[in-house]
Amino acid sequence: MALNRLRGLRDYSARLLSFLPLLLPHIDETRHGLPFLRGKTASRGQALPATERVIALVIGSERGLCGQYNAAIAARAAAYFAAQAQDGVALEIMALGSRMIRTLQRQKRALCWAQSLPVTRLPAFEMAFRLTREWLLRYEASEIDAVDVLYNAYDRSGRYTPTVFRLLPPDLPSAAPLAPEDVSLSAPYIIETDPLRMYVRIVEQWTAINFYTLLLSAAASEHSARFQLMESATQNVDRLVEDLTQELQSARRQAITIEMQELASSAGLLGKELRPEV
Repeated sequence: MALNRLRGLRDYSARLLSFLPLLLPHIDETRHGLPFLRGKTASRGQALPATERVIALVIGSERGLCGQYNAAIAARAAAYFAAQAQDGVALEIMALGSRMIRTLQRQKRALCWAQSLPVTRLPAFEMAFRLTREWLLRYEASEIDAVDVLYNAYDRSGRYTPTVFRLLPPDLPSAAPLAPEDVSLSAPYIIETDPLRMYVRIVEQWTAINFYTLLLSAAASEHSARFQLMESATQNVDRLVEDLTQELQSARRQAITIEMQELASSAGLLGKELRPEV
């Protein structure tokens, strides 16, 4: 289910982003005056902060029985925290998943926000939209400089890669010239609403979808790892049952052979030398 949603969301995200180059020429403000684009603080005469302020969200699992899933991302997070501390970055650490929350708390990491993940369903898009909208507002207000998401990216069945993805600043396209096949259009694009409001809405949706794809990728890798471990455990149990069955059958055959020899011996059908010893 997570992989199916990922495929649909990636196509939708690419289509959504393709509207921005067509929308930008209709906005009166310059590119540096647009929301959510880094460089606006310098153009507005505001001093950039001496220390970079970054939100780091670590995504773990809600349940166990998934092997080294949480240990792998915890090790990647520890290396990331050390590198950021060495660079003098001020971190706000967030966590998703009860297992990861407990891991970071044992490491004495101060969490500014934490939340469990659903057990019987995939993460909700509403949560992703709410978080990204809050981050965008704080980014626009120059309260934070970046948002990094640490998660296990789905590779293939049973395989994942601990990854750090920079969600903010958003990697937005600039106004693009019309392609040769579009020059002969009979009429320009018509925008029936405020272009700036539409721009903000598209960026919010696109950023939320990007974040939601990370959540789905983490969910896919978690459940894939758990499935592979359960499949390996099932195969191990099957082999153990087969070995024990063979031992039981061997013991049973041996017991039947001894019993038949005793019956034959008591009936005088076996010689003294063939009688089983008691």
